[in-house]
Amino acid sequence: MTARVEYKLYGELVVFSGTANRPLAEEVAAYLGLPLGEADVFQFPNTNTFVRLRQSVRGKDVFVIQPTASPTNDNLMELLIFMDALRRDSAGRITAVVPYYGYGRTDKKDQPRVPITARLVADLITVAGADRFLTVDLHAGQIQGFFTIPTDELTALHLLGDYFAEKAIPDAVVVAPDVGATRRARDFARRLNLPLAVIEKRRPLDGSGAEILTLIGDVEGKNAIVVDDEVDTAATLTRGTRFLLQEGAREVYACATHAILSGTAIEDLQSSGLKQLVVTNTAPVAPPKRRALGSLLTVLSVGKLLGEVIRRIHGGISVGEMFDE
Repeated sequence: MTARVEYKLYGELVVFSGTANRPLAEEVAAYLGLPLGEADVFQFPNTNTFVRLRQSVRGKDVFVIQPTASPTNDNLMELLIFMDALRRDSAGRITAVVPYYGYGRTDKKDQPRVPITARLVADLITVAGADRFLTVDLHAGQIQGFFTIPTDELTALHLLGDYFAEKAIPDAVVVAPDVGATRRARDFARRLNLPLAVIEKRRPLDGSGAEILTLIGDVEGKNAIVVDDEVDTAATLTRGTRFLLQEGAREVYACATHAILSGTAIEDLQSSGLKQLVVTNTAPVAPPKRRALGSLLTVLSVGKLLGEVIRRIHGGISVGEMFDE
């Protein structure tokens, strides 16, 4: 006797946006042909966050879009409170769409007496009411395992790869800015059918703090494309750019999914010798930063990617098929 398989059906699709990246959420909603859900989100004078839904979500399939980029703690707390409001209004299913996962770098206990905050945040999101989790290019793949709910990690490598394929940079070589980025850079190089080089960092034998950079591969006379998941302070990227130019690279390009650009990143990128930085809008790039970088910065949108994945999740269609090659 064959067991009967029952599929749970959810109600109407609804997309809400937090305050962290509303323009991206508007792109997603436009792709889906939907208006954004209506909600009031604000902080009281004492900085407590408050969320009030202006429509019923009872029984509906709800997706709330909120990257936890800077200010990370405010945006994370807003996401948690938003989901609590949705849960208490009896949403049929709640999917947390977090294009950029803050605290993703604290994914392991690499020294004594420190937290694993990436796991803590996963627990908080689940307890707050998320039934599913959707994100883009986690800093470490094992973070998926921190969640006890279904998790979809998308990648922007296809989007970035298509951009550089169309750009058709001659004599190009893909470069991993450190050993930790090798797998990502290797996949990118395979997609574009380009050679791969890796920048390796070493500590001097005398124990001093200075790093020695060595190159595995060849960039002399070539145009280097540095590939990473995130540009935060841009220290790794700017140091790597100068090193590649010293090693004989003609020009250095770079791409990354998440553009955080904190601290002195803007000034450092301007003086690094980098030809172009290509990123996505998983985290918002403030207008002053865009203006400061000018033609050095190109921002690609993940709005259609997220919109199509949300459509598939809502309809019970495979997400993995989108990336089958």
